[in-house]
Amino acid sequence: MDHGILFDHARTARIGLPEAVFCEGKPREALISLLEAFAAPSGRPILFTRLAPEIFAGLPEDLQKNYDYHPLSRTAFGTRLPDYEHGRIAVVSAGTADGSVTWEAARTLTYLGIRHTVFEDCGVAGLWRLADRIPEINAHDAVIVVAGLDAALASVLGGLTSKPVFAVPTSVGYGAARHGETALSSMLSSCAPGIGVFNIDNGYGAACAAARVLHAIFGMAQDDKTAKEEE
Repeated sequence: MDHGILFDHARTARIGLPEAVFCEGKPREALISLLEAFAAPSGRPILFTRLAPEIFAGLPEDLQKNYDYHPLSRTAFGTRLPDYEHGRIAVVSAGTADGSVTWEAARTLTYLGIRHTVFEDCGVAGLWRLADRIPEINAHDAVIVVAGLDAALASVLGGLTSKPVFAVPTSVGYGAARHGETALSSMLSSCAPGIGVFNIDNGYGAACAAARVLHAIFGMAQDDKTAKEEE
């Protein structure tokens, strides 16, 4: 492909997840070339992340029409993966200020065909907001937690669910929040055992991790079922 881009077309076969395109910092010409290649109805599912609204708005109109674009999450795809019939993921955020990362995770799950529910405004400053939703959250198979500032939500939720927890610190907060470094340190220092922590603002990575867990859980369950049927 032009602009020196070597696409990893075999990634799905190796790891069960297709390649994504991180758009931030790429030349406009390179992005247009990629977007043209993977536009609907090409049938080639590729997720574009960090695709700024002003960049998308500047694309040719006929190209825009061939994409499902979500400006808050800055994600786009022309074709998504088929629905995955097993499992559900809860995406839980501390506040609407964390929305861009929350919805990057949710949109990645949509693209991967994975069922999910978004629970926004569950910050621990109003603990009742989280407490009221715990039964619903625990009805899911894994949980993605998105929080900035002190990121206490990850520790609290990590002590209230037995499900796998993937924590994403966000760059939200005033000075001492240090663009997400405080939230990252808080999550890494959590006293709730077994929490997986991701890079600052990396909702995409957390969604992919949750997808891997679902594939592992239900893939093994299907293998066991098949083995019993063959006995």
